[in-house]
Amino acid sequence: MTHSSATALSWAEAPVALVTGGSRGIGRAIARTLARDGYFIILTYVSRPEDAERTVEDIRAAGGEARAFALDVGDDAAVEAFFASEIKDKVNLAVLVNNAGITRDGFLIRMKSEDFDRVLDVNLGGAFACSREAAKIMSRRRAGRIINIASVVGQMGNAGQANYCAAKAGLIGLTKSNARELAARGITVNAVAPGFIETDMTAKLGEDVMKAYVESIPLRRMGTADDVAEAVAFLASDRAAYITGQVLAVNGGLYC
Repeated sequence: MTHSSATALSWAEAPVALVTGGSRGIGRAIARTLARDGYFIILTYVSRPEDAERTVEDIRAAGGEARAFALDVGDDAAVEAFFASEIKDKVNLAVLVNNAGITRDGFLIRMKSEDFDRVLDVNLGGAFACSREAAKIMSRRRAGRIINIASVVGQMGNAGQANYCAAKAGLIGLTKSNARELAARGITVNAVAPGFIETDMTAKLGEDVMKAYVESIPLRRMGTADDVAEAVAFLASDRAAYITGQVLAVNGGLYC
């Protein structure tokens, strides 16, 4: 579907992609790429509404359609209310991308239980809640794509990130279980596991740390948000119709 044909449709008719945490970084790239492919975009954010609005404006300037909503996916009741008020019977939900995530890093012996719980609530619990609500809607149409943004550290671990790694590893398990449950309803569920990606977060690591990371990557470069977004776009497309329950690593060969 091209932008010209997509924008001739209403929100009730056009295929809609919901991208949680879609205002910046990897989420922003995913939202823009799926808009390029003809999806109307709904993105959620928690802070910095100006970033969300900038992403919406960029998509519209390129000929697409987008809307932004404030939503804490770690709040189960808020997720249910959001789907009831903004998604169910309002739009043609075709794709859900569970991208929203936070970090609260710290070594195990000093990590507070509330920091462990909050990271799991957002990164894993949020994906569970959104997937549950999306599956109810997609099941009626017997079609849909759910794509979870995991991480290479969910596969290999990382010192100082017990909470984040546990959440991302759990997301891979959630992906595989949901794929089995929802296949009979025409819904595919897959994960994308990015490696070290150039984002605002990695930009703060410092030159020496960045250099060490790059030297550990067989392709000898950091990934980009667009690298991840293109993998998501593939899994959302008809080209991936017979792929479900898989983890697509986008990591430059870091963890093969």
